Amino acid sequence: MYTRNLNNLILNSDSYKTSHWVQYPSGSEYLSSYIEARKGDYDVVFFGLQAFIKEYLSTPITHQDIDEAEKVIQAHGLTFNRAGWEHLIEKHDGYLPLRIQAVPEGSIVPVSNVVCQVINTDPEFYWLPSYIETALLRAIWYPSTVASVSHYCKDIIRQALEKSADNTESLPFRLHDFGARGASSQETVALGSLAHLVNFAGTDSMTALIAASRWYQMGDDMPAFSIPAAEHSTMTAWGRDGETAAFHNMIEQFGGEDKAFSVVSDSYDLWNAIDNIWGDALKDEVKNMGGTLVIRPDSGEPTKVVREALERLAVKFGTTVNSKGYKVLPDYVRIIQGDGISSQSLSKIIDVVIKAGFSIENVTFGMGGGLLQQVNRDTMSWAMKSSAICIDGAWKDIYKDPVTSRSKRSKKGRLALVKDNSGQLTTIKENEMSDPTDNLLRDVYVDGKLLIEDSLTTIRERAGW
Repeated sequence: MYTRNLNNLILNSDSYKTSHWVQYPSGSEYLSSYIEARKGDYDVVFFGLQAFIKEYLSTPITHQDIDEAEKVIQAHGLTFNRAGWEHLIEKHDGYLPLRIQAVPEGSIVPVSNVVCQVINTDPEFYWLPSYIETALLRAIWYPSTVASVSHYCKDIIRQALEKSADNTESLPFRLHDFGARGASSQETVALGSLAHLVNFAGTDSMTALIAASRWYQMGDDMPAFSIPAAEHSTMTAWGRDGETAAFHNMIEQFGGEDKAFSVVSDSYDLWNAIDNIWGDALKDEVKNMGGTLVIRPDSGEPTKVVREALERLAVKFGTTVNSKGYKVLPDYVRIIQGDGISSQSLSKIIDVVIKAGFSIENVTFGMGGGLLQQVNRDTMSWAMKSSAICIDGAWKDIYKDPVTSRSKRSKKGRLALVKDNSGQLTTIKENEMSDPTDNLLRDVYVDGKLLIEDSLTTIRERAGW
């Protein structure tokens, strides 16, 4: 019945949107809508709009798209605005007559502020800003939430390094993305893992590397790195009695001057692996190989496991005390904890490690589901709402203010994001600005054209790389 074209923009919307074009007042000409994170535990790191525009808004709607959409929507039990979409092709060659404004990607914005605003540029298409809400809001809330969580975690780790380490140079590699297998789709990995790379340079999600080049001007530049690492199958394939041989093989294959590799070491007994294999049978090889062994626990209660692993490694390999007064393992051995990591557990583990007298430079973290999948639109209460409409040449504010949920009250009017007298970001009405250049919302997309294109490098700098 259908062409199975998942990129038909007309069908990339909620079903009820198809009937909204006849629900607005007669004489409607322009509709202005905005996007914000209404609340949350993190500041917003805005990210993902450019990827959406390049992937979905840079290709015109075609007559084939209209034919397919009509067939689907009418069979679905709804009315279809065929004339409206045909006029869009006739007047605009299939490109959306919209003006999309947004803060620069990588900007850090407190919650409850406008980060994106949309208005139609042709009065015939007053219904279009709301029609693209489904796709546009999704394109922004997910990568922006991941970037925000990742940035929050980076601040936690930065503070821990500043307190317990001699320098913070390793910060970009302290939280590694392990989330590819737990993500809901490949596009989820592309957007979410790339959002993490706004803040960090460690990932095992290779899809993000392609996404960085495809959407954010990285070309052949490599935005993130990884190291050779073992999984349980490559260790258990040697059998329980062959675990020492399996570990020795890792040293043989990947050890060497300035090299690093990771070995999951709890397939059977983590404490035996630390005390008797790494710390005894293979101790001299570990010390003399010239690189860094990164031991990975993968089970147990993370705060207890990481602390005990550090204490046992300290017994076997010794420590030095840095200028901050915290214990540091020799450069050739470290830990990576990638099981059970969230922003909350990260803080708890760090607190336990520091209270035990160890520098956090001994530990790297990996984050999977907690980074890419344990977020949703409600994590930061993302919403796109209409705030102003022009009817017969007259603008008026529109808003929602439900008595049953005051937190869902929406903003009024055409909006701007500015710095107040104290330098704090705040949202005001556009007509309240004394100088239009004060508005931090920039025109990013107008009538089918991407006006501003940033590289991941530039976005990282904005986010405080």
